[in-house]
Amino acid sequence: MGFFGGFKVTFQEIFKPRVTTTYPESKRPKPIRHHGRHVLNRYEDGMEKCIGCELCAGVCPARCIYVRGADNPPTEPVSPGERYGFVYEINYLRCIHCDLCVEACPTEAITESKLFEFSFTNREDAIYTKAELLVGDDGEPKHLPWEDWRRGDDTHTSAWMRATSPSGSAAYAGRSLWSGELGYGVRAAEQGQAADVQLAPPHDIGPNLARGEGEPSHDGGHGSDHSSDGGAHTAAGGSH
Repeated sequence: MGFFGGFKVTFQEIFKPRVTTTYPESKRPKPIRHHGRHVLNRYEDGMEKCIGCELCAGVCPARCIYVRGADNPPTEPVSPGERYGFVYEINYLRCIHCDLCVEACPTEAITESKLFEFSFTNREDAIYTKAELLVGDDGEPKHLPWEDWRRGDDTHTSAWMRATSPSGSAAYAGRSLWSGELGYGVRAAEQGQAADVQLAPPHDIGPNLARGEGEPSHDGGHGSDHSSDGGAHTAAGGSH
């Protein structure tokens, strides 16, 4: 390519559409299943969903989660179960965002947002405590000074669990069997499945669910499912 041939290529590229963005002023949309910073969720009445079972810490391959449970105070219970997460810490210098902790959680207490950009100035900031992970009274995640939150980063968190067919049973298609979250209610299902579709109880479920006991309400609440065995989404005996 000659001297003028190089200028020809340069001028041709000037008039083509740009593929770059002015980061961080503008960002590309994140995938619906994007794994980012964790949040500890609460029921719509303010109760914490974490029951201190430590399953998330046990399944973590990076050993970045530390949980210590404690018995609920009889007069002022923190969670609806017998125990609650007294200490909850995540070390983001080790976390690989595999989402296994979310899959192991029986109460949907821990989920992942889409936030993934941190600007730590010291190593202590990278170790998130329960006070930083637990959502506020409005149900939204805490926004820390070194985090770059954008609109939509807290929506559809860990969307893989929003399917409406526990254990792969087609009889539960269209039926939401998870409990509501503070500030969000019962999150919408994915893949076009309606979260508010009412179906006749299938023949293979127990008598309690057939009578409507233990099934979450579809008005954004979680019914009477305040139990330590995983909430409304386990009423049918299914998984996430």
